[in-house]
Amino acid sequence: MSTTAHAVPGGAPSRPSTTARTNASAAAPTSATLASDARLKRHVGPIGLLFVAVGSIIGSGWLFGALFAAEQAGPAAILSWVFGAIMILFIGLTYAELGTMFPVSGGVARYPHFAWGSFASYTNGWITWIAVASVAPVEVEAALQYANNYIPWLQKLSDGVPVLTPGGFIVALVLLAIFCVINTLGIRLFTRINNIAVWWKLGVITLVVIALFAVGYHPGHLNNPKFGGFVPLGWSGVFSAIATAGVVFSYFGFRQGVELAGETDNPQRNIPLAIIGSLVLCGIVYVLLQIAFLGTLPDAALVDGWAHIGTAFKGGVSQHDLAFGPMAALAGTIGLSWLMLLLYIDAFISPADTGFIYTMLTSRISYAMGRNGNAPKGLSKVNRFGAPWISAILAFFICGLFLLPFPGWQKLVGFVTSATVLSFGTGPLILMILRKELPDQKRPFRLGGGWIIPYLAFLSSNLIVYWSGWDVDWKLMVVVVIGFVLLWIHEAINGKNTPALDFRHGWWMLVWLAGLTILSWIGNFPAVGKHAGNLGWLTLVTSAVLIALFSVFIMWLAYATRLHSAEVVARISQKWTGEET
Repeated sequence: MSTTAHAVPGGAPSRPSTTARTNASAAAPTSATLASDARLKRHVGPIGLLFVAVGSIIGSGWLFGALFAAEQAGPAAILSWVFGAIMILFIGLTYAELGTMFPVSGGVARYPHFAWGSFASYTNGWITWIAVASVAPVEVEAALQYANNYIPWLQKLSDGVPVLTPGGFIVALVLLAIFCVINTLGIRLFTRINNIAVWWKLGVITLVVIALFAVGYHPGHLNNPKFGGFVPLGWSGVFSAIATAGVVFSYFGFRQGVELAGETDNPQRNIPLAIIGSLVLCGIVYVLLQIAFLGTLPDAALVDGWAHIGTAFKGGVSQHDLAFGPMAALAGTIGLSWLMLLLYIDAFISPADTGFIYTMLTSRISYAMGRNGNAPKGLSKVNRFGAPWISAILAFFICGLFLLPFPGWQKLVGFVTSATVLSFGTGPLILMILRKELPDQKRPFRLGGGWIIPYLAFLSSNLIVYWSGWDVDWKLMVVVVIGFVLLWIHEAINGKNTPALDFRHGWWMLVWLAGLTILSWIGNFPAVGKHAGNLGWLTLVTSAVLIALFSVFIMWLAYATRLHSAEVVARISQKWTGEET
């Protein structure tokens, strides 16, 4: 029996008939039946894939995260980095199994198609695409924020927050254009450039940690009663910092091990190495950096408490310098002028490299959605270098649009965090479904523990979205609704030539998104009084209990509405057109 949709004039697959879906063979997919990424070049080796992940992780987060986490959690910011790494590792482990089972590019967007069909894959793909498209502009903004110290017309302070000037906006667009052009030249050139940049970034951040420990380090800051002890701002500050201070944001790059699975030469070996290796390596570095930052701060910076480091910083550095470059400002305060200069150089290279990676990733996500058939098929076209060139052009325009409503790093990073973690949430659920429906599928990397780690991964995703706070979450849900409007338009125009939406399998996502929105609205993140809008009915404990129970319910609902084996195989085996050059 055929497991693919019937071709129609115009090249796109028609909606599969009920008979075709029912009679599809339930045999486990093989490399021959899996929808192929043959036109993407498998030029990424183990070190290349690991370095793509590490290079994506080490971006602007470490340049700002240590300061913002300390302002929200004090010395307990150390725990924010540890907890954040563990939560992201749970999520990453589920994708390590998925990525080795089905090494396809744009996997985060394509895997939901295997488990629930087109509606779920479109919803998750849209959230994922928005999330990754917003990272490149935030990295460009970070680079220009530090550069403003020697090119002062790039940014200005608006209510104490650095934002782009008109001239800075033009420079940001030029950088985004350069990223997109390089990405159209193929993955081989990309990995060569990135490998060099990653060695530089690892060297600089390691040197910063060593220098701060060697000069001016005061371990007494970590638990000084004079400044409120180890947890001066409460546990809410610890968890809030995970979501809004750039902590989780700083770990997001692990996903490149999944998104480039279709372009690595040995995915069974390389994907787990890239995901687990990058998170462990960068987690250790980040924790050491936070400890060094906390201990190196001069006492004068803490005269008004940990929450006001950014405004009360004394000892030879101005508030202007701190706003436009906190790590460099600290290096200057303790007399390390050479390190301050190095940080100003790195503050362009590190974010620029990460922005470069995410423009590539943005094009791969839209490529995947085109392959799924629930976005224009032209997005999956590749050029002679094996790069999805139409998706790369679209990535430039979308990345540029994010600069308009979010003209500064601090204004955008909370949105990026919430959207990205939300896009990760389906991975643990897909893992359990595929274990049930494809028990004989080859799993070069198999995650142990049954349901435990997938549940903890899904719970982690929901908690981080909640901790992002109502003032971020409602904006994200508005963007999700816009995505549904675009889907309706696409279906109205091309509905006869697109795969069936499978709404009866994917409707659970509406319950999930609506539930998270309601929990955020009645919750206490951010604290009532700091921002208008949320009701503050929940405490830290009651919100955690409710989200834990809510996560169990959504996991059950997603599992109950899943596609079954024959339908799963049919969707994995579908070969959509539009791959031609």
